[in-house]
Amino acid sequence: MVNEDQTPEESAGAPFQESTLHADGVSAHPSISAHPSVSIHPSVTAYPSSSAHPSALAQASALTERSGSGPEELSVIKVSKRRWVVVLVFSCYSMCNAFQWIQYGSISNIFMHFYGVSAFAIDWLSMCYMLTYIPLLLPVAWLLEKFGLRTIALTGSALNCLGAWVKLGSLQPHLFPVTVLGQIICSVAQVFILGMPSRIASVWFGANEVSTACSVAVFGNQLGIAIGFLVPPVLVPNVEDRDKLAYHISIMFYIIGGVATLLFVLVIIVFKEKPKHPPSRAQSLSYALASPDASYLSAIVRLFKNLNFVLLVITYGLNAGAFYALSTLLNRMVIWHYPGEEVNAGRIGLTIVIAGMLGAMISGIWLDRSKTYKETTLVVYIMTLVGMVVYTFTLKLGHLWVVFITAGTMGFFMTGYLPLGFEFAVELTYPESEGMSSGLLNVSAQVFGIIFTISQGQIIDAYGTTLGNIFLCVFLTLGVALTAFIRADLRRQKANKETPENKLQEEDSNTSKAPTTVSEEHF
Repeated sequence: MVNEDQTPEESAGAPFQESTLHADGVSAHPSISAHPSVSIHPSVTAYPSSSAHPSALAQASALTERSGSGPEELSVIKVSKRRWVVVLVFSCYSMCNAFQWIQYGSISNIFMHFYGVSAFAIDWLSMCYMLTYIPLLLPVAWLLEKFGLRTIALTGSALNCLGAWVKLGSLQPHLFPVTVLGQIICSVAQVFILGMPSRIASVWFGANEVSTACSVAVFGNQLGIAIGFLVPPVLVPNVEDRDKLAYHISIMFYIIGGVATLLFVLVIIVFKEKPKHPPSRAQSLSYALASPDASYLSAIVRLFKNLNFVLLVITYGLNAGAFYALSTLLNRMVIWHYPGEEVNAGRIGLTIVIAGMLGAMISGIWLDRSKTYKETTLVVYIMTLVGMVVYTFTLKLGHLWVVFITAGTMGFFMTGYLPLGFEFAVELTYPESEGMSSGLLNVSAQVFGIIFTISQGQIIDAYGTTLGNIFLCVFLTLGVALTAFIRADLRRQKANKETPENKLQEEDSNTSKAPTTVSEEHF
């Protein structure tokens, strides 16, 4: 088991007690309101008081019961060394699941030949990921709130592993329904994965790390898509003999099944529910404001009453939906202009995603330093639109190297936007559940992804790739306009600003001399 040494998160210019929740109460400045509908009673202070409001004491009691930690443990702000292990393990099994999403689309013409089905049938192997997410979001978000991160992680990685092995039973041309079943199981696993990055970042990481951590978590999903573009064209060559095709496809399926199994075992071993102490002041307040008896429906209603969040849901869906459509149809578009270039089609997809991963990491680090959520989101969205326009009119020039450059530039901003949306949503909706806000963003992405994939596919078949891509440019323009109307109501930042948090310093708990540091047993 991984050693979990806890480390203090220090504050400058104020005693440590002022940066934490006291054992006898909930720290909150009377002028700070974490949510329009939730206020902290003036009698709830950072110091013990016999006059504390009964509701505050009830909140503290509920918090203690829900978290399994005593008030003393909740009064200390610390980060855990385990946090990087948790986010990396999550990132890896998210990568495996994303690979399985795009592994058919990146060589769609080969699978069409092998199974003897239409291009639309192969497209549905990707779109089933989008379709499954929509009805299952609310049940899975409820499960996340009810049973926590570890249960959701175990379920997601187990379903991902099961789906990978089911596909091994589809290595005959007449067994297309079996591969559909395996893909549906993997699509259900995705519901347990996509909404987790911002939740893991908030639960495990300090205020100066959350955006970077969220980017790392999203990074795995993007890496899986990148590998899904690169590896299948290499492992499964375009040959006429179906027996040879079955052999090459089996190699790919066995590899992904083995990787999925290994990652499931790693989740069992190293994935922990949460650290012993909250990593930031905002997370402490979030625990205190949470009620296990709160109406789940009321939380959803509050989110949809938040106009800024509703605008973000729409704009995020337009951007991510365009990315899903491009990823699903990329092989078809490239082969339309460059026949026989299946391998380069996969490499172009790889270029888009690798550039997007770089963009995601840069944007995450930039947000942690600047906290300019609205400005960064708007600039990245505008550059996504510019990149899409340039890609649209260079795809047909007949020079693959130009397509690589323009596609990579577009991908840098288009996929770099994804973690921005997650983190901006958490800021706008704090202290509501991160899993719920991220989940609603993803539902919007899946809905628009299905609409864009079907519509663009039909437009490409009837009128060519240029009009198909212009179709996406129109909706990205709408996304830019709506993003400009989002007001930067950064609620989580307001909660953290009451006690500024400096750069985190890691040190072993057994060597720390700070009187406020709580030692923790090794795991």
